[in-house]
Amino acid sequence: MQRHIQITALACAALLAGCGGSPNERTVPQAQTAPENSAMFGDFTVHFHSVTTDEVPADVARSVGIVRARNRAMLNVSVQETDSRQAVEADVQVKAVNLTGQLKKMTMRKVEQGDAIYYLGELSVANRETIIFDISVTPSGSEDAYQVRTQRIYYTD
Repeated sequence: MQRHIQITALACAALLAGCGGSPNERTVPQAQTAPENSAMFGDFTVHFHSVTTDEVPADVARSVGIVRARNRAMLNVSVQETDSRQAVEADVQVKAVNLTGQLKKMTMRKVEQGDAIYYLGELSVANRETIIFDISVTPSGSEDAYQVRTQRIYYTD
């Protein structure tokens, strides 16, 4: 019986060693925070989000003219008055580049659905490609242009 306990203890020690050693010696990687998807600028809040277009439900894609594919990305930008949360028309310009500095062609277009106003842009992406979006928003009636930068890695395989 004593031998069985020793073998069990050795087996447990071997398992723990295979898991990275003693708890005092292990370093646990820090969790990554979720990327920001909005920015406040005084009276305005700019919301932005990017997905591959195959993630957009088919009926939604059809209603706004989006081509669904794993190798296509869509950027959605909207502007609201911060206090009232009312949608605001804006001039939205986006420059999209990958990590090698290659400029990705993307034109933003306005989509209205009820009280909501969205600005959508699409571009092609490769597997594991990181795209950096520099977004410039000038709300209607404002002379100020607000700048936001976000990025996303796309997995298409």
